[in-house]
Amino acid sequence: MIEVLNIVKSYGKNNPVLRDISLQISDGEFTVILGASGSGKSTFLNILSGLEHPDSGHVKYGYFCITDLSDNELTRFRKENVGFIFQQYYLLPNMTVEQNVKMGADLVGNQSFSQIIEAVGLADKVKKYPSELSGGEQQRVSIARALAKNPKILLCDEPTGALDSETGVLILKLLLSMTKNYGKTIVIVTHNQNIAKMADVVVRVKNGKISSYE
Repeated sequence: MIEVLNIVKSYGKNNPVLRDISLQISDGEFTVILGASGSGKSTFLNILSGLEHPDSGHVKYGYFCITDLSDNELTRFRKENVGFIFQQYYLLPNMTVEQNVKMGADLVGNQSFSQIIEAVGLADKVKKYPSELSGGEQQRVSIARALAKNPKILLCDEPTGALDSETGVLILKLLLSMTKNYGKTIVIVTHNQNIAKMADVVVRVKNGKISSYE
């Protein structure tokens, strides 16, 4: 269980971004945070992961409060518990599919990352470089790299934003299968209304506040 309690975040006195956000996310749940650009959803994701500190409020993973941790403790927490998937793939261009995924696996000493490459449908692409892959294939590599860490939670910031609609649906179905088959908790922030149809829970954010919870 992830528990977000009364999170407030501003960038300067006149730029409030999150206004008293509270939320619970159950283990193994596929949660979509939906909102327009500038609604605060990406900042919320960064705070959920510990990449940013809130001005006030708490984020708890079970009984473990990450907002009380030092920067070094947060880095260790993210390494051991969190996988990230972004709109931009952030693959190393001079490394193959296999090598890019292995980078994630090496963070936690995972020796069975080849199974994950197969699970995302890239077993025949392991020796290819990012420049030789389509956008959808590159995003699959980034998903495999995140999963290779064997994280408890996957945090995704507009993971289909750079893809065409058909490929985007395939990527979302892949993420959904990861939730069910691997027992991962997945949180996606997006402005794409269609993604909400696949979610277990949809949280709509507007002007830094939760406007609805479905």
